[in-house]
Amino acid sequence: MQAEQPSLLLVDDDATFRAVLGMALSKRGFAVSGAADVVEALILATQNPPEYAVVDLKMPGDSGLHLVTQLKQLDENTRIVMLTGYASIATAIEAIKLGATHYLAKPAEVDEIVAALYRDGGNADVGLNPKPKSVERLEWEHIQRVLTENDNNISATARALNMHRRTLQRKLAKNPVRY
Repeated sequence: MQAEQPSLLLVDDDATFRAVLGMALSKRGFAVSGAADVVEALILATQNPPEYAVVDLKMPGDSGLHLVTQLKQLDENTRIVMLTGYASIATAIEAIKLGATHYLAKPAEVDEIVAALYRDGGNADVGLNPKPKSVERLEWEHIQRVLTENDNNISATARALNMHRRTLQRKLAKNPVRY
């Protein structure tokens, strides 16, 4: 008799990415269920709390950070990897504080995601970047931190940054600045 596959909830608003990653994770022994947003994910998780979850940070509606909190409330043993194309120090710290096991920037290899799901601790041998961050990157990370502190409220964030709301929206519409 074959052992039951561990359940994994995959949450990403990109349907193609979700399908490809879901197939790859299934081939690696997970029983994958997919959702496009936080609402859909909570319906699936409430019916069957997953042992593992891979959650995108930025989706329509609530962010993946809200889902991390709710998944942990359903089952505190759920191991969650936050996966994002909008990586910043602020969101990484918040994801870990809220209960994510690990935080990975896209693009991430499937084996790297699986390793993060099973890894308990950090990696003291992770490479340090000898090149300092650009001013633009520091600004982008600061905006992300203040946005997180204001529960993704654009108007409140603009006020906190002493910035016009439309200017902030333009900055947020751009892709993250490279290091």
